[in-house]
Amino acid sequence: MNAGYLADLALVLSAVLFAIGVGGVLVRRNAIIVFMCVELMLNAVNLSLVTFSRLHGIDGQIIVFFVISVAAAEAAVGLALILAIFRHYETVDLEAFRRLRW
Repeated sequence: MNAGYLADLALVLSAVLFAIGVGGVLVRRNAIIVFMCVELMLNAVNLSLVTFSRLHGIDGQIIVFFVISVAAAEAAVGLALILAIFRHYETVDLEAFRRLRW
């Protein structure tokens, strides 16, 4: 198989994953599922960066490490926020705590 063909296939897969993530963020009301869709979008970006780095140099793979670090920090902070909101409202439905009134 040609390397260009595989790169095109990986970029199409990355675009599809990113579109699924955007759709999940816009449509879903569950905070945990929205959080998972954001992580899916970050992984789609990582896939495209690795694909471009195979074609144009190692710089994309270096940026992937930074994106993974940000995703790990976002996961820790995001899950802590979701847990705190769940303890207060006893639901993870986004409509229930849209106003954030205590």
